Amino acid sequence: MKLRQRLSVSVLLILCVTGSTNGGNILVWFTEGSHWINLKPVLETLVDRGHKVTVLVPSTTMFMNISEPSRFGYEPFNVSVTFQQMEKLMEDLFNFSIYEADHMNYLQIYNRFMELIKLNMEYSLKFLDGVMKSETILKRLKEGKYDLVFSDPIFPGSDLLAEFLGTPLVFSLRFSLGNNMERHCGQLPAPPSFVPGAMNKLTDKMDFLERVQRTPTSACEMMGRADFWLIRTYWDFDFPRPLLPNFKFVGGIHCRPAKPLPEDMEEFVQSSGDAGIVVFSLGSMIKNLTREKGNMMASALAQIPQKVLWRYSGEKPETLGANTRLYKWIPQNDLLGHPKTRAFITHGGTNGIYEAIYHSIPMVGIPLFGDQPDNLVHMKAKGAALTVDLNFMKPEDLRDAVNTVINDKSYKENAMWLSSIHHDRPMSPLDEAVFWIEYTMRNKGAKHLRVQAHELTWYQYHSLDVLVFLLSIVLFLIFIFIKACSFCLRRCCGKKGKTKRKAE
Repeated sequence: MKLRQRLSVSVLLILCVTGSTNGGNILVWFTEGSHWINLKPVLETLVDRGHKVTVLVPSTTMFMNISEPSRFGYEPFNVSVTFQQMEKLMEDLFNFSIYEADHMNYLQIYNRFMELIKLNMEYSLKFLDGVMKSETILKRLKEGKYDLVFSDPIFPGSDLLAEFLGTPLVFSLRFSLGNNMERHCGQLPAPPSFVPGAMNKLTDKMDFLERVQRTPTSACEMMGRADFWLIRTYWDFDFPRPLLPNFKFVGGIHCRPAKPLPEDMEEFVQSSGDAGIVVFSLGSMIKNLTREKGNMMASALAQIPQKVLWRYSGEKPETLGANTRLYKWIPQNDLLGHPKTRAFITHGGTNGIYEAIYHSIPMVGIPLFGDQPDNLVHMKAKGAALTVDLNFMKPEDLRDAVNTVINDKSYKENAMWLSSIHHDRPMSPLDEAVFWIEYTMRNKGAKHLRVQAHELTWYQYHSLDVLVFLLSIVLFLIFIFIKACSFCLRRCCGKKGKTKRKAE
């Protein structure tokens, strides 16, 4: 018996050693907010599979806390941007999107938007400088002998670092502004006739003016060298479109089965009876709703029969109903997976939408900024959501929207249909994302999956040079035909003129 135990232990030790030696060394570019929430489960799974994961973390961060216990390592670097500056930028973007823009003319909106974009780019470049202009950091990273750089490119520069380290690069993203990264840099086919651009609130059914609006702009090269692109959507969310071998759609990476709720929260949920509950959250970034808006929404929620769990920061609304309970934080995924949940009121962030899809919960959207209006257009087009405008809605608008998505069975049926699409795939999105990361490391990159379009100019890509050549031939033939007709006409007319003169 002892011999068997020793053999078992020896086998386990051998397996452990083998697993660790086969593991890759992965460097993760820094990111923030919901983007970090999406990357984190992928990194934890990579660690579980024996890989060493190191995350670049700036000295100013809103979500990444290197003092907390972690399953992966951190590589800190300094940036010349303060937490207060980042927080104010987020607040200014929110206020501009929600409150200020409605009271500005087009020129004022453009100027203010460009001012905020310029400031955001200025901060992003300072983050980039913290890595690429630090000889100490670059030396440590070079000595780290990394096998792959993994990045959500919301913060630019991971392509430069991968080029410097000479490692393969894998992107994980929902979309880029204007879709320039994936469409133009990655050469993902995007016919403007039926593939809508992000953040323009269009579906795949566009009229003429919408197709004019959709026409793309610029191109790029450095990011096009990325080996693999993991797009954080799927066909439960996106509209059908052409694909490339090095693009995989892995929406719902962070979704998981619901866990039991805290005891006091479960007690409140159970008290809802057959009416059930409504989950309400505008995300972690929204902390400055006006008192008027808070009272308006609380008044609407007081008029529905369901119990409401509302993630809310700020002064308690005066119109708060007995059916509504406020929380500074809620286990959103676990609540959406609870059998008593009837609807989800959401700002339309991709993470929350995917949790609702995963658990087949219909939605009422209150889009605020960024990709949120576009996300909710997708859900509305698929029949799983209604939207209301925060600036113009009245209590009855929110109340009626919640009642509609709960009482009109089509919304629940469509949510269940999207959920079935989400779950009916060869492997989970998390497993698929990890597989392609490991695939890229095993093959020392994935250049063999990159299309030749990367080596073509824009006019070669659209075959405009061929079109010009063929058009030239046609025009030349037409020219020859006209000249021949003209020559024949002159000969014919000339003979008639000579005959007439002889007769005279």
